[in-house]
Amino acid sequence: MNKIIQMGCAFLVLTISAFGQTKIEQAKTSFEQRKYDRVKNILASIDKEDPAFADAQYYLGRVAYEEKEYEEAADLFNEAIDTNDKVADYHHWLGNAYRNRALVSNPLTGAMLAPKIRKAWEKAATLDDKNIDARISLVGYYTEAPGFMGGSIDKAKDIANQLIKLSPAIGHREMGEIFMLEKNYEKALLLFEESLKENPEGYVSIYQVGKASALSGQRLERGEECLKKYLTHTPQTGEPSHAGANMRLAQIKEKMGNKVEAKRLYEIALRSDGRLKEAKEGLERVSK
Repeated sequence: MNKIIQMGCAFLVLTISAFGQTKIEQAKTSFEQRKYDRVKNILASIDKEDPAFADAQYYLGRVAYEEKEYEEAADLFNEAIDTNDKVADYHHWLGNAYRNRALVSNPLTGAMLAPKIRKAWEKAATLDDKNIDARISLVGYYTEAPGFMGGSIDKAKDIANQLIKLSPAIGHREMGEIFMLEKNYEKALLLFEESLKENPEGYVSIYQVGKASALSGQRLERGEECLKKYLTHTPQTGEPSHAGANMRLAQIKEKMGNKVEAKRLYEIALRSDGRLKEAKEGLERVSK
């Protein structure tokens, strides 16, 4: 009987709480709980005349994005922007949707989407001078895209410097990744260590120390230590995989002259992800 009463009270509290929320607040709560069908049901009755329409389209876009319906997500984010183009998150997630659509499309479609990705993220950063996520996205774009599509190492460094002011741990990590792309591993390692001073549990920076060590042959013991620590961590969305960490650890062991251990680690990496080209090449080297 007590359990029934407790359950009834809990339901009553939740019901009262829901009545006290706007539809957007209810949708946001349901989205955070990953109850995507409930988000759709809550927002279905909001039309273009409703002041909440832009936010409704944004959350419906977020649901479509989570369901990997990237074209639909982009359409919904665009509807939100058409209603209110002053919200940085609308533009940032539009860029994210275009990026993920490009990743699963043919090269021609990807090339056509590239300027849309860049412009969406740039707009988000312009609208919100404290938007860290949009700036991280821009660093990635500027470092990966060719020059004729707006790629620029100098622009990437400018954004990384902005990030250093907003979040030193993230900014130093992003700057370190830029220097690693330039093969300036000594500078990259210093920046990753600077990031870890700010946030000792920054696992992406921990991984990057290991990666820079594996690629350069510098500070091998420290690289090994960091990769072993990373392998105790469960990677979150967008973080390096354990397969990648095992491959980098194998490269370190290979540079240390321990072919037996390197071979074992390359094999572990390839069992997890058979697409790792560097792991395949490494396994071939240490198997001779």
